[in-house]
Amino acid sequence: MSKPTIPKGTRDFSPSEVHKRNYIFKIIEKVFQNHSFTPIQTPSFEKLSTLNGKYGDEGDQLLFKILLRGAKFNKAIKNSIDNNIINDNNFSEEALRYDLTVPFARYIVQHQNDLNFPFRRYQIQPVWRADRPQKGRYREFYQCDADVVGSNSLNCEIDLITIISEVFNELNLGEHTIFLNNRKVLSALVESCGALEYFKDITIIIDKIDKVGVQTVIEELKNKIPIKNCYLLFEELFSLDKADDQLIDWLKDKIAYLDDGLKGIEELKYLIYNAKELGINNLKLNLSLARGLDYYTGSIFEVVLNNYDIGSVVGGGRYDNLTEVFGKKDLSGVGISFGAERIYDVMNKLSLFPSTITNSPSFMIINQSKKISNGFKLLNFLRKMKSSCFLYPDNHKLKKQLKYANDLNVKSVIFLHDDFSEDMIIDIKNMKTGMQQNIKLKDLIHE
Repeated sequence: MSKPTIPKGTRDFSPSEVHKRNYIFKIIEKVFQNHSFTPIQTPSFEKLSTLNGKYGDEGDQLLFKILLRGAKFNKAIKNSIDNNIINDNNFSEEALRYDLTVPFARYIVQHQNDLNFPFRRYQIQPVWRADRPQKGRYREFYQCDADVVGSNSLNCEIDLITIISEVFNELNLGEHTIFLNNRKVLSALVESCGALEYFKDITIIIDKIDKVGVQTVIEELKNKIPIKNCYLLFEELFSLDKADDQLIDWLKDKIAYLDDGLKGIEELKYLIYNAKELGINNLKLNLSLARGLDYYTGSIFEVVLNNYDIGSVVGGGRYDNLTEVFGKKDLSGVGISFGAERIYDVMNKLSLFPSTITNSPSFMIINQSKKISNGFKLLNFLRKMKSSCFLYPDNHKLKKQLKYANDLNVKSVIFLHDDFSEDMIIDIKNMKTGMQQNIKLKDLIHE
C-alpha cells in the first residue's frame, strides 16, 4: 500500500500549529470587531454562474469546478459527444469559492432587504484556487476580509488603512509598506495614450510586474497592445522613483485634464493626507499596482513586509459595480483581505508567536486510584472552575504517565488518595519545577 499523502498546495496542521493560526485569526477578528464590523459566513461553494466572469480570464481558469453527478453528468457527456464540443463548463454547475468578495456581493443582493446600509461585514473562511503551488501560494487557504458596502466615502478607506496598521502592530510583524494606487488613475493613463479599449488586458499584464519583472511586462505590452504610446508611457511610469508628492505632480501633467484622472488624483491625495494625520507614515504610492481582478474601480491596496520577501500579505480596493451583475445598481463597496497563510508562514519563520499560546492543559490527574469515580468528580469540579484538565485513561506505571504529561506540556499533575470532597487533600506536582506538595483542593483553586 502506498504512503498516504495530501494534494499539492494543501497542508495539515498539528495541534500547536492550529493554536498559532487561531492566535492570528483571533487578533484579526478582535480588530475587526473593535471597528464595528459584524460577521457573516457563506457556503464553501457557489453556483458557477455566480463566480464566472468576475475575476478576469486568468482568474476564471483557477476556479475549482465541482463535477456534475449521476444523470446530469451522463447527459453532459452525451451532449458533448453529439455536438463534438468539449467544454468543462458543460460538466459543472458549481465551484468552490475563489475569494470571499464575490460571494459577499451575492449575499448583499440576496439579503438586501434585511440589511442596514452602509453594511460593515467581516468574514474569516477558506477559499480555493486551482493554482500552481509555490512559496507562499496555496490552493486552499484562509482569507480574513473586512468590507463596507453602501457608501462612496473615502473615510471607509481610511478606516481600513487603520485596521491594517493595528493588525500588523498587534501581531508584531515589523516594518511594512501599504502600497496605494487608484484604478481611475490607471484608466486615465491608458486613455491618455489612446489604449482605453485595451484597459482590461493592460491591467492583467502590469499586475504581473512583481512576478516577472519590468522588462517582461514591457515586452508583453509591446507584443499584445498595438499602440506604441502605451508601452512608452508605462516604460516611463515604471522608471519613476519619486516621492509621493512628485508622483502626484507627474500624474497632474499626464492625466489631470481627464475626469477620471483628476478624480483619481484627488482620491489619492485625500488618503495620503488623512493617513499621515493619523500617524500612518508607511503609505506609499505605487502607480504600477493594478490588482488585475475585474471588479476594482477606485482605490487599490497591497501590503508587503519590508524585511521578508513573500509577496503581498494584504490586498483590497473599492468596487462600484460588483453588485450590479447580481441586479443591484448604485451600491459601492470597499474592502481588504488579509492572507492568513502568508502571515502564519512569516510569523513561524521569524518566531514571532508568543510562547503562551500553546494552550497546554493546566492539570492531568494521575490514574492510580482504586475508585476512579473520584477522578471524574475532581474533573467536574476543576472544569466548573474553568480549569483545563483531563484524567489519564489507563492505570499505567507512574513513569509512563508522567512522561505523557511532560510531552503534552501539562502544567501540573494531581495524585488522588482520598474520597472526593471540596476539603480533600491532594498531592500536586509542578511539572516545570518538579516541586510536589500537599494542599487542600479549595486552596488550589484560589492560587
